[in-house]
Amino acid sequence: MNKSKPVLEFDVAVIGAGQAGPNLAMTLAGRGEKVALIEGGLVGGSCVNYGCTPTKTLRKSARVAYLARRAGDFGIQAGKVEIDFAAAMGRMQQRVDESRAGLEASITGQDGLTLLRGWGAFTGRAGDRFELTAGDQALRAARVFLNTGTRAFIPPLPGIDDVPQLDNVSLLQLRERPRHLIIIGGSYIGLEMGQIFRRLGSEVTVIEAGPRITGHENEAVSKAITEMLRGEGIHFYTGNEVERVENIFDAGIAVTVGGQRVEGSHLLVATGRSPNTERLNLAAVGVKADERGFVPTNGKLQTNVPGIWAVGDINKRGAFTHTSYQDGQIVLANLKGGARSADGRVSTYAMYTDPPLGRVGLSEDDARESGRATLVANFQMKDVSRAKEESETSGLMQILVDEQSEEIVGASLLGFGCDEVIQVISNFMATGARYQVLRDALPIHPTVAEFLPFLLDQLEPLK
Repeated sequence: MNKSKPVLEFDVAVIGAGQAGPNLAMTLAGRGEKVALIEGGLVGGSCVNYGCTPTKTLRKSARVAYLARRAGDFGIQAGKVEIDFAAAMGRMQQRVDESRAGLEASITGQDGLTLLRGWGAFTGRAGDRFELTAGDQALRAARVFLNTGTRAFIPPLPGIDDVPQLDNVSLLQLRERPRHLIIIGGSYIGLEMGQIFRRLGSEVTVIEAGPRITGHENEAVSKAITEMLRGEGIHFYTGNEVERVENIFDAGIAVTVGGQRVEGSHLLVATGRSPNTERLNLAAVGVKADERGFVPTNGKLQTNVPGIWAVGDINKRGAFTHTSYQDGQIVLANLKGGARSADGRVSTYAMYTDPPLGRVGLSEDDARESGRATLVANFQMKDVSRAKEESETSGLMQILVDEQSEEIVGASLLGFGCDEVIQVISNFMATGARYQVLRDALPIHPTVAEFLPFLLDQLEPLK
């Protein structure tokens, strides 16, 4: 233990002030516990600083630019559209700073809660208490909650260490617009940021080693997203590994893929995430992690060591703000005698391209692989009246129903407002009700959601 300062004693230590950590810490402090919240980086974690808050703010600027260019389609003459890239990035940063400051004020204003700055780590045990450090401060706690999140994974591509590269953090620090942004990785982060920067005036190329982008989605969804983004001028290379990355001095970088050389000014690597667990010194208290550093838990989010929980991205139960926050809610409920579990939680999420993709439960491919008898209904957004009125007709709607139980088991909605509409389905699925209940409910016109009853009346066997 560190001898330079007195050892601080707490009932609870929460390592990481991301999405689960602050609410967990504040709630427990509000219940009368003495709590330490340990943060080595920025309060708010990825969501507030590098994820949801900045990207959705910047997405709005990009959408305004997109709509301004389309003004003539709506009978409006807006003139030439000029992008002030630095101003758009400044608006984004202001929103981030305000959000983080608000969260920090809530934390520091909570009685019984101490915010400790520094990277948290275990050093051992003292009887039934865990010994830790937060930077150079030593502390002890009876219970510890790990909420350290993830960071960008940079694959060992040939030449990657010799070129300047951006990840989801450094990309948002740019104040000069990239001339040509090359993105390695055709999944959610890469596609969201690719569309945003394209709309803000950059040329964009996306390179995906898999046979198609959004490889976790079914082929129809992937095709629709590809066509939508190609229509905005984004270029795609799929089906080949990157052969080499190299500098083009005074000009940028070059990526060789499938025997073709792609030259650009900036490189974004968006190929997945790695858990921030290597500094925790988990071995000091016997907490097990897998080969990549993720920490397995049971349904109550408990690790293999009693008294230590892992919540958020590092437990590999969902790399989303909403799953992290709900992890904290599950823990808090169970500490009060509840019996909530993350086991069996139905995955639901959105990809914030514009229009967005809303997803819950099984995809069409998942249903086929499961072997279960499944019913399916499909509908094109171009046939949705509200989408036509908004001139936002890209996308599709698909719902899957278990033939035997007649419960909805999944949905893929790509289109105008589908990040909101998907929650109608996910909330309905949580009730366990048969699909006919939603089919027969009275919808509101004109909305996108009003087509859900129509869809559920068109079910047929999945082939």
